[in-house]
Amino acid sequence: MSGTIVFSPLLPWALVAIFAGIALAGVVLAVWRGLAGWAFRAVAALVVIAALTGPSWRQEDRTPLTDIVLLVEDRTASQRLADREDQTRVAAETLAARIAARPNTEVRRVTLPDGPGDEGTRLMSALADALAEEPRARVAGMILLSDGRLHDLDQAPDLPAPLHLLLTGQPEDWDRRLIVRNAPAFAILGEEVTLSLRIEDTGAAPEAPEVPLDISVDGGEPQRFLVSTGVDLELPLVLPHGGRNVIRFSTPEAEGELTARNNAAIVQMNGVRDRLRVLLVSGEPHAGGRTWRNLLKSDSSVDLVHFTILRPPSKQDGVPVSELSLIAFPTRELFMDKVDDFDLIIFDRYKRRGILPSIYLQNVADYVTRGGAVLVAAGPDFASADSLSRSPLASVLPAQPTSARVIEEHFLPQVSDLGRRHPVTSGLEAEWDGDWGRWMRQIDVDATDTSGEVVMTGVDDRPLLILDRVGEGRVALLASDHAWLWSRGYEGGGPQLELLRRLAHWMMKEPELEEEALVAEAEGQSMRITRRTLGDSVGALTVTRPDGTEEELALTETAPGFWTTDYQAPEIGLYRLAEGDLESVIGIGPAAPKEFEETIADGSALAPLVEGTRGGVRALSDGVPSIREVRPGRPAAGRGWIGLTPREAYETRDVRQVPLLPAWLVLLVASALILGGWLREGRR
Repeated sequence: MSGTIVFSPLLPWALVAIFAGIALAGVVLAVWRGLAGWAFRAVAALVVIAALTGPSWRQEDRTPLTDIVLLVEDRTASQRLADREDQTRVAAETLAARIAARPNTEVRRVTLPDGPGDEGTRLMSALADALAEEPRARVAGMILLSDGRLHDLDQAPDLPAPLHLLLTGQPEDWDRRLIVRNAPAFAILGEEVTLSLRIEDTGAAPEAPEVPLDISVDGGEPQRFLVSTGVDLELPLVLPHGGRNVIRFSTPEAEGELTARNNAAIVQMNGVRDRLRVLLVSGEPHAGGRTWRNLLKSDSSVDLVHFTILRPPSKQDGVPVSELSLIAFPTRELFMDKVDDFDLIIFDRYKRRGILPSIYLQNVADYVTRGGAVLVAAGPDFASADSLSRSPLASVLPAQPTSARVIEEHFLPQVSDLGRRHPVTSGLEAEWDGDWGRWMRQIDVDATDTSGEVVMTGVDDRPLLILDRVGEGRVALLASDHAWLWSRGYEGGGPQLELLRRLAHWMMKEPELEEEALVAEAEGQSMRITRRTLGDSVGALTVTRPDGTEEELALTETAPGFWTTDYQAPEIGLYRLAEGDLESVIGIGPAAPKEFEETIADGSALAPLVEGTRGGVRALSDGVPSIREVRPGRPAAGRGWIGLTPREAYETRDVRQVPLLPAWLVLLVASALILGGWLREGRR
């Protein structure tokens, strides 16, 4: 029980003050006039003024409440290095027992596990959540058992009591980590790109002026170099292929270091072509002559050279040679010296007229086998005696014309069964809103002597579009020169632009148009794996995790030629995928999670916050500190001890309030005093 005087004025304090002033003036006047009863009047006025303030005696029945100490145990991944987990467990049990042994004190233990994804150590968020669940007036102190490496310092709450950080780890701890400082997301094929990385030793690291650095691309055999530690390294790199390139940098685990989880880094870069060089050879003017030119010129990444034959040498029309052209076209330079500079050569209705000697065409055929690409858009010329099929280029063509037959009739181009699985023509019907228009001419080719894949058919299922691989290169034959009808909207038109775009990009070996491919796309730790094939079935997919364990997944056909599955990666790192002869790699998150970026225990990040509450940062390697009681505002940490501030909180169970000046008493006392003053003054 405890008591105190409280006031509940009957009038506003301002009016009470005014009445007090009037009473004081009256007393002063009585004294000035020499009235003998002025003292009785003053006391009477004082009693009335006191009664207006409403004084009362309040007694409370209070029950003391315990002080609360928050003990936050960091159980994240970095706390499982070396002996930190046992160190944390022993310290937590010891401190909890010491706190529980203190009178009127209880402990709230909070465990901080690994967060979702790669959020790192959310130590301040855990502390803020714990404080939100407890009355702040009862919190006597907060103790953090951690390595001090946190990733949410900006979420620190207002702290009502001393905060202490007890650091795990040992003084001899050291670690080596690999840091990639600069890694662009894209790089131009054939051009050198520079990556910046650094190998850094922290803690009590031994002397190591040079350490091995392994570099591997797409999971291949790594190359090893010796590099210096503690300096920024500039590494020149040329991407080997287009599309995604997965580059892994790593350094072997050294004896005694805390972990090898931060000894590697994964960089995923997309290889893109700077300028696609295309040579377009137009044999003669025709209604669709602008089709290829408009398509290629509309792409800003294409550098087009257009070689057009407007007047064959055999034509005799009397026009002076000086008026035919301003300069001679550099055919020898293009077809002999510079042919390998082109990514694609297109022959649009071209036939042999003596303009390009056979040696030039033979050089083009050799260019294909070396890795080049040739597309023949055939017209009636392909079925003539001067056809390219009768030139040295025939050795790489996927089909030959039959008996010089040109079919002049309406027909509707169709995607073949194989074409529904081929990336050039799969889903082509969905690219056009409505029915396709018909074409009116097709060159008949020998279907029994066709190499490659027939992905589109025409009249009576005859081959219309044939794709083939020759040596290291690719060849396509379009047995019609009427694709331009779609672009003109004839009978509704068709997906001419999309078809020719895909065709050109397949021939230039763009990765997204490969027939046999195994690709994966990741979002967070969820992975969508797609196996693209021309076959009717695929085998099981083998996934190799970063720790080397393997598991098999079944693929489901979701569209013709497309087999997919979803996979939830259990951890971040480099995953290897394999199905049949195809292999692929993909990096999930950084090779080193946030938890392992910095592993040496350090309290410098939390030091300002701890010092602001008069707490302390202590190393558990020096032993578990004792606990003392300190007054608010006093230093709460010293050599071998940490302090708690008693809060003396209580709960009020009952309140009793007794007026000190009840009305009857005020009336009786005031009347008696006034009467006494009157009698005193009447005697004189």
